[in-house]
Amino acid sequence: MAADPYSVLNVARGASEAEIKKAYRKLAKELHPDRNRDNPKAAEKFSQVTSAYDLLTDKDKRARFDRGEIDGDGNPTNPFGGFSPGGMGGMGGGQGGFRADFGGGEPGGFGDIFEGLFGGARRGGGGFAGGFGDFGRRQAAKGANVPYRLAVSFEDAARLATQRITLRDGKTIDLKLPAGVETGTQMRLAGKGEDGPGGAGDAIVTIEVQPHRFYERQGDDIRLELPVTLSEAVLGAEVRVPTPDGAVMLKVPKGSSSGKTLRLKGRGFHKKGAGRGDLLVTLMVELPVDDDALIEFARGWDDKGNPRGRMGV
Repeated sequence: MAADPYSVLNVARGASEAEIKKAYRKLAKELHPDRNRDNPKAAEKFSQVTSAYDLLTDKDKRARFDRGEIDGDGNPTNPFGGFSPGGMGGMGGGQGGFRADFGGGEPGGFGDIFEGLFGGARRGGGGFAGGFGDFGRRQAAKGANVPYRLAVSFEDAARLATQRITLRDGKTIDLKLPAGVETGTQMRLAGKGEDGPGGAGDAIVTIEVQPHRFYERQGDDIRLELPVTLSEAVLGAEVRVPTPDGAVMLKVPKGSSSGKTLRLKGRGFHKKGAGRGDLLVTLMVELPVDDDALIEFARGWDDKGNPRGRMGV
């Protein structure tokens, strides 16, 4: 029996998409094959967790599962539509028996029921075309989906750089990242999973955007603290600023204090709809240590201002 995806992820049936995603990330981190090389059961559980997440984040599949139309593997729970052999009595002629002539009889009879179930067409002479063989082939289960995790650098995710992934069979595929990509984003590679009687399953690639040493993501924007010298802050200057697409020049206004934020438009992450976020550059004035000239200047400078006055102190 297929596992209940809610139980697999340990969430309630009414769980929100955010709760499902949070539960998945926690379990995926614990069960990832790279962290459990000596525990084959962890890999199996990881596959179940990924399949459960895949079903519950698909609105149509989740609704069908909640209605009892499909099981946790996405297969129909009752392909016969509630029909049971026990209900055959009285449907044909004779003492409660039924006719073997499925194609005969009046409209709405037994033959019509089977045509509705299996999509077959009547043959001349009352025969039945299609039937159980065709139905079996249509319902044959696909092979299992195969989960993959792909680590993507911060800059590559921001500029949607093409990524290469190696599948279990050794083949490589180039992936084009989708706009709005973030950790947890899933990409489906149709037919790249395990083989099965109904065809191959899919490869489910979960993206993991790596942290950066000086960039920080904020929605579709990127934040950056940029060190500047005292003279650049006081006198103003044009300085080089790193961006995911390469360095650009930024004008620092005269009299800039630490904490002043400047905006470079279109240098952030690509948005799901259209356009791109910005790079928000916060200036941080960096003073030299033990600079005799600066110390002498500060001692002789009569600064009577109170920058903490607006705080009431």
